[in-house]
Amino acid sequence: MAFACIHIPDFLLQAAVRCDPVSRRPLAGDALRGPRSYRGGRALALLQGEPPLCRVTAASAAAMRAGIEIGMAEAQARILGRAQVEQFAGVEIRRRSPEQKRNAHAALLDLGGSFSPHVEDTAPDSIVLDLAGLDTLFGDAENIARRLAQDALEVCGLAAHVAIAPNPDAALHAARAPLKEYPGVTVIAEGQEAARLGPLPIGVLGASAEALETLGRWGVRDCAALAALPVLELSERLGAEGVRLHQWARGAGQRSLVLAEAALRFEEELTFDYEVTELEPLAFLLSRLLEALCARLEARSLAASVVRLRLTLARMRQASEQVSTAAGGIPRYARDGDADRVINLPMPLRNAKLLLNLLRLQLQGDPPGAPVRGIFLAAEPARPRATQGGLFVPHGPDPERLELTLARLAHLVGESRVGSPEPLDTHRPDAFRMRRFAPAQASRPAAAGRHGAQTHEAATARTEAGFRMFRPALPARVEMDAGRPARVFFRGLRGEVVAASGPWRSSGDWWEKDAWRQAEWDIEIRFDMRAGGKGQTQRGLYRLAYDEIRGEWLVRGAFD
Repeated sequence: MAFACIHIPDFLLQAAVRCDPVSRRPLAGDALRGPRSYRGGRALALLQGEPPLCRVTAASAAAMRAGIEIGMAEAQARILGRAQVEQFAGVEIRRRSPEQKRNAHAALLDLGGSFSPHVEDTAPDSIVLDLAGLDTLFGDAENIARRLAQDALEVCGLAAHVAIAPNPDAALHAARAPLKEYPGVTVIAEGQEAARLGPLPIGVLGASAEALETLGRWGVRDCAALAALPVLELSERLGAEGVRLHQWARGAGQRSLVLAEAALRFEEELTFDYEVTELEPLAFLLSRLLEALCARLEARSLAASVVRLRLTLARMRQASEQVSTAAGGIPRYARDGDADRVINLPMPLRNAKLLLNLLRLQLQGDPPGAPVRGIFLAAEPARPRATQGGLFVPHGPDPERLELTLARLAHLVGESRVGSPEPLDTHRPDAFRMRRFAPAQASRPAAAGRHGAQTHEAATARTEAGFRMFRPALPARVEMDAGRPARVFFRGLRGEVVAASGPWRSSGDWWEKDAWRQAEWDIEIRFDMRAGGKGQTQRGLYRLAYDEIRGEWLVRGAFD
């Protein structure tokens, strides 16, 4: 049995830049060639707390070479450079975001769940996987480790160190090894745990500060020296922790994984220190978050049924600073707060480009009322759509492209004018509302039984009448005889009423300005068609209505 540990070094820093638009320039210059290569690259420092007690809580190696130290006050850090400037000595200073840390950890769990159903949530920067049975899918342990490191970088945007060992603790401690010891991926064969863990410093074991101080006074610096100590005397001086550290230093011991419960929360957030006033840069930032969101959904074999967007807006500005929205700008005079957008998809999707186009169209039609300072995206997960076409079923349009086409039409003519008409439960003539269009699922034809031929003959013999409604209704002139329609004139034709049924009177909404009251007739008309000097007749069934409020006759439709 083998276990793999995925460890994210400098987790707070990587979580801060995971969805950043310049995160393709990693914290290390050659991180793309080796996930644990942190010898140079981006200088970044994170601040935590509220002024004036704001201090540096994390810093990259390049930032520390520039003079930044952990625990340094923000005021002390700014003395190193120019005052009132966010960048000094080439170092980026950012506020630490708990949401970004939580989202990065959720992405790490999604990565583990895409490989194995048995995942342990060991620490915010580390997870452990049970690799039982994965060799048939991904090959040997070396291939599995490289695949995990590659997907962590490409899917989650996190440079990871992956270690595989016969037991979970050995894999965890090997993954936390310094760069110079185990760069990239590490595979420890069974029986080699003590030899491979021996050169590692005892700090990778996660010992307490008191135990580290005591071991340091004894001259114990690495796991090999700790494993050489007699366990009985070690337990007398360090207690149960000493026994546990001795076992870990030898790479011995087996335990069961504490399986993590899958919390299917797909959220991404990005906060920036500048104001975005144009749609194009805002769409560029949205694309990074959507790519990360869709990658996490794909790792769980899920898709998004609803996408929620929340834009954090800047404070109110003067009206003189208004930016024209005609050129794609965002006005800078609205109130403080957030702008929410919701996209209800007709079927689950995880196409980042399509979702970006839908959000762009929605923001173009209803732009936020102030410059944007932050973005929050959330997706409600659902099972992806699974369809199978048939040889004799006509091929319909791709639902994903159809959704984008409908969104473009809604942007041009209005949201309430695109969709499927749905009749309202009322007697008001031609009353309907527009609901969101969703492609109907192809129904499977029922198998014919013993009476299949009889059923077909009965369906063929049955006659159904369809009503074709005229929109708008056709104005008409009607001559009455004994209170019933006798002759009708419309469309330039004259017709004699052969048969009439009615009237059916209805009214409603008398308390509103658009109240209605009408009388309807179903009539059969015989038209006298004269062509070439010969008289020809034509019959038709129509619905005739008299609007008692406006005092006019209308032909509402014809029966086919």
